[in-house]
Amino acid sequence: MRISKVTTKTGDAGQTGLGGGERVSKSHLRIHALGAIDHLNSVIGWTIVPATESLKSTLKTLQQDLFNLGGELSMPGSEMVLLNSGRLEWLESEIDNLNEELPPLKEFILPGGSELSARIHISRTETRNTERELVLLNESEKIPELHIQYLNRLSDYFFVLARSISITEKHEEIQWNHQK
Repeated sequence: MRISKVTTKTGDAGQTGLGGGERVSKSHLRIHALGAIDHLNSVIGWTIVPATESLKSTLKTLQQDLFNLGGELSMPGSEMVLLNSGRLEWLESEIDNLNEELPPLKEFILPGGSELSARIHISRTETRNTERELVLLNESEKIPELHIQYLNRLSDYFFVLARSISITEKHEEIQWNHQK
């Protein structure tokens, strides 16, 4: 699909089009889920700014995955597969590789560290928000299980990535002090 005109005025009455041409309310759960994916993708774009070239490449790949997930979600009832289980397996492998290098957690840690690790934590929390939107949609109308699994792993990935960046950049991980 090519977008040649941005302002169409077709959404002025509170309706929007899905990929298959169906018109739905902008308050539809599917539109909320698609909006959350779009927001997450923008947050990842913001996270890319201070990243190393290697990490930028990985994050851009994740953005492509999110566009694929959104593409599938925008075509309810379609058999189209843009995000496959291989992407989930890759993400799980990345999580394992990063986690092997990290010290075990003794307590919850506070988000922060460097600018990059803080941005990654924001990506993590936005991933959780997006996952909740898809879970809500799934309770109303079934979506592929892989979509929710992918987002669940993506938030795990961002968590271990933020820890890895903090440690690499020699920032102390601040543990939650539940005594206070």
